[in-house]
Amino acid sequence: MKSSGRLTVYILAAMLTGAALGYLIHENSDAEFIQSFSVNIKLLTTIFLRLVQMIIAPLVFSTLVVGIAKLGDLKTVGRVGGKAMLWFISASLASLLLGMLLVNLFKPGAGLDLNSASAESVKDLAGKTQTFTLQNFVEHVFPKSIFEAMANNEILQIVIFSIFFGIATAAMGEKGKIVVKGLDAVSHIILTMVNYVMKFAPVGVFGAIAAVIATNGFRIFIFYAKYFAYFFIGIASLWLVLITVGFIILRKRLPSLLEHIIQPLIIAFTTTSSEAVFPKLTEELERFGCKDKIVAFVLPLGYSFNLDGSMMYMTFASIAIAQAYGIQLDLGTQLTMLLVLMLTSKGIAGVPRASLVVVLATCSMFKIPPEGVALILPIDHFCDMFRTATNVLGNALATSVVSKWEGELGEVELGNKELGIGGS
Repeated sequence: MKSSGRLTVYILAAMLTGAALGYLIHENSDAEFIQSFSVNIKLLTTIFLRLVQMIIAPLVFSTLVVGIAKLGDLKTVGRVGGKAMLWFISASLASLLLGMLLVNLFKPGAGLDLNSASAESVKDLAGKTQTFTLQNFVEHVFPKSIFEAMANNEILQIVIFSIFFGIATAAMGEKGKIVVKGLDAVSHIILTMVNYVMKFAPVGVFGAIAAVIATNGFRIFIFYAKYFAYFFIGIASLWLVLITVGFIILRKRLPSLLEHIIQPLIIAFTTTSSEAVFPKLTEELERFGCKDKIVAFVLPLGYSFNLDGSMMYMTFASIAIAQAYGIQLDLGTQLTMLLVLMLTSKGIAGVPRASLVVVLATCSMFKIPPEGVALILPIDHFCDMFRTATNVLGNALATSVVSKWEGELGEVELGNKELGIGGS
């Protein structure tokens, strides 16, 4: 069994064990002991969450700088990069807005009331989010010190600094390549650390589930059922939107594209890894007729900037957690959250449970209890299967659409070599 599969088994086992222990406490203890038990057992979750928070700042900085710097001189990116970014931004906004619409329509977290024991705390949290003014937003966006931003995990400030740093590094030419190479190595080290940290996920799940069931009983599973069902509706809706737009642009070529990418989609779905299908997806897109230079440019860029399934999930999850804690987010705050997610989700492709890392950072920024992230961990693997496949579909469509816009989409039956595409 692969390590990712074992981790899922361990998380599910931790969920069941924590649920059993929590139920025993819930049914056989008085209110005072239940409260004490919940506080103490949640320390396990706190350890896991702090380990995740520990790697957020270096992870975002290193991956985003490398992603931007590898584009080279931004003036030479030209119309291909512009068209690609037009698709990426449009698809990202559509995904985020769809997630926000559905989570407000279905309200999967409503009624759970995880903070029922501390109504004043919820009221205080809700008040802080509702008073998120323009001045507060500017202060959250623009850092006065990168070290202060990293120390406080001000993720959006880190993103702004990383963008400037990445552009400046790219402008340095050969000298900048040394920095890019070093940060690329750092990003791989951080990604390895992510794998280590995720091994503590079952411990965090055990503590979170035991605490919440000891306090609330088994009604937490009603939340899981609603959460996954509504998320699935969201993913199906996003596929419909993407395929419809793809058909409008590609027309009769769309069925052929879907036929070519069916195997990468299956692999991505079963492994929950879009990186695992990158070589195969590259090969299939070139066979479909996309020019190799466009594939080589747009597809890697899409892996950092075009995560349609993940972006829909991040909006859905963040607001659902707020609902579970009884925190009311007004429309202005939710739109601000969309902007934050739009920026903070860039450059972390290939990170295990990347969506949860971003959701955790976003919840912290908007004063939503981060413990809610641990609560959705037990079913995150199943959500991850669908959002990873959606990411692959979105990037395949993006590459094909940009090829069509550039007039570089060859016929499938001719093959790449006959078209003069496959050469160096």
